[in-house]
Amino acid sequence: MLKVDLTSFSYDNLPVLKDVSFKAEKGEHVSIIGESGCGKSTLLKIIYGLLHIEGGTVFWGNNQVMGPNYNLVPGESYMKYLSQDFDLMPFTTVAENVSQYLSAFEPEELKERTAELLEMIEMTPFAKTKVKNLSGGQQQRVALARVLAQEPEVLLLDEPFSHIDKFRKNSLRRNLFSYLKKQGITVLTATHDHNDILPYSDRIIVLKDQKIIMDENTQTLYQNPKDLYVASLFGEASLIPIQLIKPYAEINTSVLVYPHEFKVSKDNGLKVYVKYSYFKGSHYLIEAAINKKDMVYFNFDKALEPDTEMFLNVSIETINLRLKKNRC
Repeated sequence: MLKVDLTSFSYDNLPVLKDVSFKAEKGEHVSIIGESGCGKSTLLKIIYGLLHIEGGTVFWGNNQVMGPNYNLVPGESYMKYLSQDFDLMPFTTVAENVSQYLSAFEPEELKERTAELLEMIEMTPFAKTKVKNLSGGQQQRVALARVLAQEPEVLLLDEPFSHIDKFRKNSLRRNLFSYLKKQGITVLTATHDHNDILPYSDRIIVLKDQKIIMDENTQTLYQNPKDLYVASLFGEASLIPIQLIKPYAEINTSVLVYPHEFKVSKDNGLKVYVKYSYFKGSHYLIEAAINKKDMVYFNFDKALEPDTEMFLNVSIETINLRLKKNRC
């Protein structure tokens, strides 16, 4: 089990993290999300031992992670950190980079293991290509395979697909996260992209204002976001006073609604006026005004002309789901 108990951490007296405590079980995949500057990368560096902390501890089982004040070479052998800096050997081949940490005393095993990892990152045709001749996205994939070759018990991923094009990204996510789950590797992923999170994470930790504001099962958190900040990390969302949606409601509160949860009606519901239509491939995301300052976002199957009058409804099941979470 990974156990993080951090009282505080600052850069030059600038507070970055405070009262951050959580656990991750062996084989669990935890995503860490939040706005830029909230401390996601800093937290991973602390866990790996790249940063010294005065207040707090990090343990993997019975082993305490010691920072740079205690280790000449920071980092722990059972844990690997894939940062946004790839740390590759540019003048050697892709295969040589991946196989560097494999045993040369077992040549057949080395060859098979290297081939397996190259296939997983879809870089087999580039096995003999020097790293310096690769694109940024290709180098990121090699860095990933290089880390996995070391067979870590804990893997820390910092924006692991940020340089990889959409064409490769989806299949690489599937390959990587299914491999990690099969191997029972504990994974912490810091990312801005909800596509890295929703299909693969067991749990999500949300950071804001130096603290953890949510720590929940992935599906539970998505369906019941704490507030508009959390919901917006997965895309557009709207915070609507319940009495605008259900005029008969006796409570004075607001509910969070994702664009796909709105149902469009011709003549009843929340009256809105279309401002913009954004093509999203399978549908259009419509931005509409409730009044002069408040906007709402909903999905529709075609573009709508500006100033078109529309009516929106939200199912009572969705409203009850959000209200139930708020009462808990």
